[in-house]
Amino acid sequence: MTATKQPKHLRKTMAKQAEQRGDLYAPACPSRGVLEHVTSRWGVLVLVALLEGTHRFSELRRKVGGVSEKMLAQTLHALEEDGFVVREVFPVIPPRVDYSLTPLGEEIAGHIEVLTDWIEDNLPRIVAARAQHSPRKSASSSTGEGKAGRSGRSV
Repeated sequence: MTATKQPKHLRKTMAKQAEQRGDLYAPACPSRGVLEHVTSRWGVLVLVALLEGTHRFSELRRKVGGVSEKMLAQTLHALEEDGFVVREVFPVIPPRVDYSLTPLGEEIAGHIEVLTDWIEDNLPRIVAARAQHSPRKSASSSTGEGKAGRSGRSV
């Protein structure tokens, strides 16, 4: 349904909501869907990859290792609907489709890039923390202590 075909009260309500700040803690807030698209594994990687410039679908798929064609298409579609990515189709044979960031997409991708840079820079510390945590976890499971071991009865 296009905006002009929607009832007037619905258009007014939607316009009012568009002016209000989101509330990620509210279950029905549309900001949760945006957060899901932007912070999904593939959403993060696509946004950061597109910071480098325009990419074709196949280029993005190669760059974002491990993503399936279906997941990449779904991710790009969601990011396009949220206004972060623009899809440009060229009428040539074979068909050519380019993906790039909108100004809004560049803004959010810049924030996400700070996070991804931090993760890459601090990976040795994260791996070390995992290694310290891992022996404790495996020690309790290797001694046979589970729910039955602590309570003295089987579950």
